[in-house]
Amino acid sequence: MGSNYEKAAFRIWINDSTQFIEGVIVIVPGSNGDARANILDPAWQKLATKHNLAIMGCNFIDKRHENMMIEEYAYAPNGSGQALLNALSNFSIQSKHPELEYAPLALWGMSAGGQFNYEFVCWKPERVITFVVNKGGVYYTSLSPAKSWEVPGIFFTGDLDTPYRSNIIKGIFTINRRFGAKWALIEEPNMKHRIGSSQQFSIEYFDAIIPKRLKEKNILSSLLDKGIIGSLKSKKIIKDGQDINDVTNWFPNKSLAEKWLSLVKNGK
Repeated sequence: MGSNYEKAAFRIWINDSTQFIEGVIVIVPGSNGDARANILDPAWQKLATKHNLAIMGCNFIDKRHENMMIEEYAYAPNGSGQALLNALSNFSIQSKHPELEYAPLALWGMSAGGQFNYEFVCWKPERVITFVVNKGGVYYTSLSPAKSWEVPGIFFTGDLDTPYRSNIIKGIFTINRRFGAKWALIEEPNMKHRIGSSQQFSIEYFDAIIPKRLKEKNILSSLLDKGIIGSLKSKKIIKDGQDINDVTNWFPNKSLAEKWLSLVKNGK
C-alpha cells in the first residue's frame, strides 16, 4: 500500500540472450487492470529483444476514495511512480542486472495507464525514452514541464469515445505542442474506448524512436533534428519552411507520418 494506491504489483521479462539491458518497455493497463501477463506478448518481446530491452507489466489498484472514476494512482508523483522505480531496483538485484535500476523507460498505456504515463513523464522526464497516452480521461497536469517536451510521445483518441476523454487529451496535447513538444495526436476513426490500432502503431513508433534516443548505454540522447511535421486540419505532411496556421504533429521520420495519414484516413 502506498500514499495513492492500494496495490502496486509488477512482473518483468528479460530475454536470456540479453547481456546488458538498455531500457525497459513498461505496460500500464486501464483502470485497476493487470498487465503482468502482457510481458509475454510476442510483438512486445520481439521489439524488446531487438533493442536489448526488458518488459515490465504493471498492476495498480486504487485506494478507496469518494470518486473512483478519478484514478488517484495515475498521479505518478504521489507514490505510484516511485513504486515502479522501486520495483525496477528490486528486479535489478533479483535478475543480476544492476543496470535495470536506472534504465530509461518506454511507457505504453491504455486509458488510466496512459494517464499514469503522462504524469510520469511530467515528473521524471529524464527517465523516459518515449511514451504513449491512449484514450484516458483524467489528468492532473495540463502544461507539462519544458523538459517533458523533449520526450517524444503519442496521444491517441477514438472518434467514437466519449468527448470528455477525447477533448481533454486534445487540450493537453495542444497546449504543450504549441511550445514545441515532440508529440503527435492520432484520432482513430470508428473507434470507441478500445486499444484498436494503437498498440501496433506504438510498436512501430518505439522501433523508430528507441535507437535515436539510446545511442549510448542507458544514456538518453536529445532529438535535434526537426522531424516530420503534419497538419491535423489538412491531414497532410508540411514541407520544410512552409508557414501553417494549424495545430501540428511531430514524427521522427516520413514513414511514420505516412502511417499516421493512412490510419486517420483509412483506419489502418
